[in-house]
Parts: sequence; C-alpha cells; structure tokens
Amino acid sequence: MGKVMGFELNSEHPERLITFYSTVFGWQVGDSRWGYSPVQTGSEENRGIDGGIAKGPEEFPHGTRIQVQVDSIDSTLEEAKRHGAQNISEKMEFEEFYLAYFTDPEGLGIGLIEKK
Repeated sequence: MGKVMGFELNSEHPERLITFYSTVFGWQVGDSRWGYSPVQTGSEENRGIDGGIAKGPEEFPHGTRIQVQVDSIDSTLEEAKRHGAQNISEKMEFEEFYLAYFTDPEGLGIGLIEKK
C-alpha cells in the first residue's frame, strides 16, 4: 500500500511561501537544497506530516503535491499510466531515495518515493 510520506508546495516564488507558512503556522523551514526547502510541521512530541517548499518546475510551476512511498517507482508509473496518468519527470536519484512525478487523470500532481 502506498503511504503518504509528505507534501510539496510549489511556487514560482518559494521565498514568499516560506515566509507565509513559517509565520502563520510556525512551520520550521530548513535550508534549501536542490531548490527544495524541507518543512517540519510538528514537534517531537506532536508530530505532523512533514514536507517541503520548492520552486516549481516549468511543467508544474505552482500547487500542492503529496508524496507517496512505493516499493517500485517503475512498476507504479507503469500502472498509473495504464489508468490515465502522465509522467512529469523520470526517476531521479538522491542519497537515500529515488523520486519521480506524475499527474493523475485529473491533472493532480503526485510524487513517488522509493527508498534505497
């Protein structure tokens, strides 16, 4: 079962979102890495769903995406495409995980995470 691991807020002006969410909700925003600033929405005692704020890519410049952990990005993308999804990005490799994006049949952006 795909488990929601986090969220990503995309904007052409991510610094505005960082200021807004850290001020309004008290979210802790970390340093930007790869154009992505990690966000912690809770504390150790009262955990929330964490995510990030990023400069949106050209094909998805603004909006909210959830990130779902899967066993295999490749097989999940194949299944998603069979049911009307469209690839947004190829599988990318990071230190501890792989990441890819697609849009569902209604155009909603979804991120896929495969842990190494």
